[in-house]
Amino acid sequence: MIFPKNFVWGAASAAYQVEGAFAEDGRGTSVWDTFSHTPGKTYGGHTGDVACDAYHRYREDISLLSRLGIPNYRFSISWPRIFPDGRTFSAKGFEYYDRVVDFCLEKGVTPWVTLFHWDTPQALEDEGGWHSRKTAELAGIYAGAVAEHFAGRVKHYFTLNEPQCFIGLGYKTGLHAPGKTLSDKDVFTCWHNAMLAHGLMARAVRNAAPDAQIGVASAGQIAFPHTQDAGDVAAARQATFSARIGAHSPVFTHQAFLDPILLGRYPDEPFFSAGAFEPEDFALIRQPIDFIGLNCYNGIEVAASENGPVVIPPHEGYPRTALKWPITPEILHYGPLWVCERYRLPVYITENGLSCNDLIYMDGTVRDGDRIDFLSRYLHELGKACADGADVRGYFHWSLTDNFEWQSGYEERFGLIYIDYPTQRRIPKYSAFWYAEVARSNGASL
Repeated sequence: MIFPKNFVWGAASAAYQVEGAFAEDGRGTSVWDTFSHTPGKTYGGHTGDVACDAYHRYREDISLLSRLGIPNYRFSISWPRIFPDGRTFSAKGFEYYDRVVDFCLEKGVTPWVTLFHWDTPQALEDEGGWHSRKTAELAGIYAGAVAEHFAGRVKHYFTLNEPQCFIGLGYKTGLHAPGKTLSDKDVFTCWHNAMLAHGLMARAVRNAAPDAQIGVASAGQIAFPHTQDAGDVAAARQATFSARIGAHSPVFTHQAFLDPILLGRYPDEPFFSAGAFEPEDFALIRQPIDFIGLNCYNGIEVAASENGPVVIPPHEGYPRTALKWPITPEILHYGPLWVCERYRLPVYITENGLSCNDLIYMDGTVRDGDRIDFLSRYLHELGKACADGADVRGYFHWSLTDNFEWQSGYEERFGLIYIDYPTQRRIPKYSAFWYAEVARSNGASL
């Protein structure tokens, strides 16, 4: 199997999950600092105060990427490092990211920058957070400052990572920071402000760095067909873009994010009429973007029936990850294919991976055969999407290193590189060397 020429291979991380140094060099408090320090909110009371100490060890991590031959690194910039209170600029924050970007370029690693990966400044949350339109406006100012600063050095930006999670889990279920459980009307207001933020951020980046490529990273339901029968395939396509078939929330769908920014409308679901907004807002939201990022982990199996698409429950003993997520590699075939059909833009897989029960063996190695098997299955399916005509341009493994896995703390390990947290020692897992060969051969080694 050969992926398209110039296919992008990379690995990913997020600021709060890896950086640590939570109060260093003037960084402001984020909602995740507050949430993780609230008793009972994270596994074992774990926090991101130290995390992987990437603030001090970024050279080690980027050097490992370079030595492995994985040439692209997707990482996020912490909004409260650049604007500690969401408004006031801090030069110290840029100094750190200057070092990160410049070291990437020195080592031949292309930086792909996510502008917002969930770490809202706590000062803005105290004023309403995403329930306030002002947060969207300030996000645009922040994005413009970053793009202007890195013009010529950073060529690829993601505005928002997964509003499905930072709004749906942060303001509806309370599972994530800031831990609120609002009404549908108020959650929709938060959602709409996040969509506005995307538009304002995209416009600001385009103005500051006209040559940069801009995209988003979306999470949501993907369905795959029970059989290759045309009816089952059509049912799975329908379910992928429906909140009424299998989806646990109307916002946890790709169309909830991608329809407003690419089609200029919200999905036809009651949730999206729960609140009021100005019709002219879509002129701000619908800014041109260059690509779509898909964060894909698992999906649902769907079949056709006389009454429409139906979800096929997993069989007894179905394969699962350490986090108990189902293993459904078919989603990397059908998800990119159908997203490309619907939105007519190139797709990157911006997150894909699994948590394993990794450990250091007696000989000092980390032998994560489960991860190699998982990635092999998923990448084979991604190759099928390319063969079927999907314009898939790249793949970023989640994650580069083990890290703070949000409400699960350090209980879960997603990395290609093992972090021994007591010593902060980095140990490339077997999967790191395997994935490096996949990248070097552009998938031929599969």
